[in-house]
Amino acid sequence: MYRLFQLFWAYNLPRWSILFIDTFICAFALTVAFLLRFNFDNIPEADAANFLKDYIIVLSVRFITFIISKTYKGVVRYTSSRDAVRIFLVILIGSFTVFVFNLIDYFFISNSYFIPNSVIIIDGLVSLFLMISSRLAVKALYSEIKNPSKEKHNVVIFGAGEAGLITKYTLDRDASIRYKVIGFIDDDEKKKGRSLEGVFVYHSNELKRILQEFDVEFLIISIQKISSKRKNEITDFCLEYNVRVLNVPPASKWINGELSFNQLRSINIEELLEREPIKLNTETIQTQLQNKIILITGAAGSIGSELARQCAAFNPSKIYLLDQAESPLHELELEFNDKYETTLFEVVMADVRNLERMQNVFNTFKPQIVFHAAAYKHVPLMENNPSESILTNILGTKNVADLSTQHKVEKFVFVSTDKAVNPTNVMGASKRIAEIYIQSLGKQTNTKFITTRFGNVLGSNGSVIPRFKKQIESGGPITITHPDITRYFMTIPEASQLVIEAACMGNGGEIFVFDMGKSVKIIDLARKMISLSGLREGKDIKIEFTGLRPGEKLYEELLADSENALPTHHNQILIGKVREYNYNDIKNIIDELIQSFKSQNNQNIVQRMKELVPEFISNNSIFQKLDS
Repeated sequence: MYRLFQLFWAYNLPRWSILFIDTFICAFALTVAFLLRFNFDNIPEADAANFLKDYIIVLSVRFITFIISKTYKGVVRYTSSRDAVRIFLVILIGSFTVFVFNLIDYFFISNSYFIPNSVIIIDGLVSLFLMISSRLAVKALYSEIKNPSKEKHNVVIFGAGEAGLITKYTLDRDASIRYKVIGFIDDDEKKKGRSLEGVFVYHSNELKRILQEFDVEFLIISIQKISSKRKNEITDFCLEYNVRVLNVPPASKWINGELSFNQLRSINIEELLEREPIKLNTETIQTQLQNKIILITGAAGSIGSELARQCAAFNPSKIYLLDQAESPLHELELEFNDKYETTLFEVVMADVRNLERMQNVFNTFKPQIVFHAAAYKHVPLMENNPSESILTNILGTKNVADLSTQHKVEKFVFVSTDKAVNPTNVMGASKRIAEIYIQSLGKQTNTKFITTRFGNVLGSNGSVIPRFKKQIESGGPITITHPDITRYFMTIPEASQLVIEAACMGNGGEIFVFDMGKSVKIIDLARKMISLSGLREGKDIKIEFTGLRPGEKLYEELLADSENALPTHHNQILIGKVREYNYNDIKNIIDELIQSFKSQNNQNIVQRMKELVPEFISNNSIFQKLDS
């Protein structure tokens, strides 16, 4: 029998057969209408005499309206609410047409109704009920045959609003999806106890009971605007009970305005680390960036590219995207070609370390605002190659800063790092030296030099989260340097927005420090990523500790102990009060440091860096002996 059903469902019935089945249903409905109208008793002779005429007229009207409306062309097993509405309108129009014929017969032909008006009403209701219920019965039977309930995974949908209903429709629409919605969860007390599409709504304080009682395997967050804090709470609770969490994407990303099952995805760690959206002073930013020529160095990098996207929203005259990395810069150019007018931007292949090339860039493009994001940022690489950090992070910054002064650039915004605070590695020290140089240079010029300092950004090239994802995908193990290591995290858009905000509020000489929120323990981050992937630590994937890398420290800082922070009008931006240097004193020392590149003597280079930055104390590095 099962094989027979499988064979039956393998093919769609011919459309004409659906048309005749619908017509037969209407004939049965008309019969039921007569029986109900006369209480299953004897039908009056006058009405009985018109049976043939009644059936011919009513069924002809139904047949014609079905053909015109094409109700028979839908695939019955995929009947939706739209199909039900269409059937309702067709039945209503058909019944109204029969009623009109009845009036015509009464007033112009036989002075009597060929069919009682009450029968027309009953017939319409019975036809509507039978046609819709028969379709829903076929749909339910098909769903059960293709995907028995015992094989389905129990699902609850968090959010009993419109998006929640659409999510349920999406799961119901595709019989191949083995999800069964057993309830809605909502924070709104007023929705508790209601039923949506035959599914009950429970209050969020019942979540624990629902997850345990119904053996829930998946929870889908359908709420479009949910706070990061609430999303974290829900996810942590679900992970505690081994329930996978899926997320409905924003409506703007639905394909052709419709949600598909393939768009439901597992919630990712970046979403859980996000904070509330930043409120930017858009009027001030618009005033300062509109119709300006902007140069962004390191434009192909994570921060540089996002700075370009953010700046593009404020109608600059031109954005010059400068980088020496060919392939990433090409990718950025393709992206901008798709998103923006080609007159808005221009891609420039150049190396900030090459003074002659950069002179040509400034002579040709005459930028008014410079965002300097070009840098080497990986701690272990720079620890092993100190001379390269000198060339890029110090000489490169010096070149761009000096040219900004010569060409009377209005603002120079330097993207620094939290590793410049009490540096324990060459990379952090090189960024601190660059900070010192531009801050002292700013006192000698009308160009406003502004430094922004923040921690790790989520999803940046080479950062810990993409690395963990690859390790999880390959079956592990996940490698962590130390069980106690912590880091601050910020999303790329958030960091870029704060850079622009700080740039616009800066008057020159400030080091703006961003509120990075709470530091995150990396081992907790790894464990949550394992759980979000539906895996179990120790059974499906292992965590291994490899030891601190050269120059790495356990805890990052945003302000040194001797520094103080002053508030600004933006609660996520502070001004760090740091030690100031005299430009004439510092310039010669930095020039000598840059010249030391030629010696390729790493010990000598790092020793000079430590003399310039006394707080630079190496950690887990071959350069520790220089500190003694």
